Amino acid sequence: MPLPPSGVPEDRLARLRGPVPPRPYDARKITALTTNPGCDRRAVLDAVGIDKAVLARRMGFDPRFGQSPFAITRGLAFEELVKRDGHAELFRLLREEAGAPVAEAAVTDLNDVGGNASLAVRQKESARLIERMAAGDADRLILDHPVLTLEVAGSTAYLEPDALTHRVGGRFHLVEIKSFPVIDGMADPLDVAQAAKQAAVYAIALRRAFAAVGHDPDLIADQFLLVCPKDFGNRPYGRFVDLRQERDTIAFQLERLRRTADLIASLPAEATFDASDESNRGADELASSVSALDASYSPGCLSFCEMARFCRDEAERCALPARFGSAMRNVMPGLDSTRTVLSHLGDGSGQATDPGQAEVLDHLRRAERLRRSRQGDAA
Repeated sequence: MPLPPSGVPEDRLARLRGPVPPRPYDARKITALTTNPGCDRRAVLDAVGIDKAVLARRMGFDPRFGQSPFAITRGLAFEELVKRDGHAELFRLLREEAGAPVAEAAVTDLNDVGGNASLAVRQKESARLIERMAAGDADRLILDHPVLTLEVAGSTAYLEPDALTHRVGGRFHLVEIKSFPVIDGMADPLDVAQAAKQAAVYAIALRRAFAAVGHDPDLIADQFLLVCPKDFGNRPYGRFVDLRQERDTIAFQLERLRRTADLIASLPAEATFDASDESNRGADELASSVSALDASYSPGCLSFCEMARFCRDEAERCALPARFGSAMRNVMPGLDSTRTVLSHLGDGSGQATDPGQAEVLDHLRRAERLRRSRQGDAA
């Protein structure tokens, strides 16, 4: 689970969250957060550890998306197949795709450490082994489910890549095992892109871990090994996928995220996101607390955020320009409502009270006059 935001008392987080344990960060959650780094609402809900799907349903806005239990089960079964018989299929793919001599490689299973499955214990052991690998003391070692840490807006997240290889071509490669198929050598581009984003999060965490102990972060390869079922069977197929663009983009967005401690401190004392059955909080009370956090809604949020339908409803009620997309929001900076725009267009008699709005409205009036002039010429 994530360590709490620095500077936020645990009892404050407990009041916001209620009696349920916090939901941990994972690579999917971090990529979604960095897709929209200006959204204070998601930043706080993720840092507090809120189950956003449960919260949205309690407010009457079912997310209507997510990974099905069948897909999760299929994914776990395929990963087990890849790692069966001492990771035989993974070794085969490394030989075929990288020409790696892996016959003598050893695998260390970090799903637990001496029977202890605590994330903190597994992370400490992972860090010890990764430092040995970076120093060249354990060149023939593959790590199964190492645990990494990454700071996200003031909170520390624990992350678990599927595997980290030994040195292949002088560098260490991350391995991502996915259950979507590769048909005739081609996979769904969106699925591959999502896998690359998750691998990029792990790569950032690994690079920072290497740098923290004085080793070159460039020892982490710019490609990761993507393993999927081949064609219509279950035979594992692997290929290397470049992750540099995703890695650099996500690293940049992580730096833009505001520290959540400051956002939490600005919430009203009575605010709560406790959507548990025990609390019996009403939809209006929860919505009031959620609305105390600024959102950065756009239609694209509907594809990755559990809160998107609530935020869309809010944007429509307030007539926010962003509900039509980022392009509309960008041409109306400083204007919080399309109703404001419409009231000041037309005959142009309305006057904006805010100087910043006045300049934007003046540009919009010019555009409206030009549009009408061109319509007249066309007629």
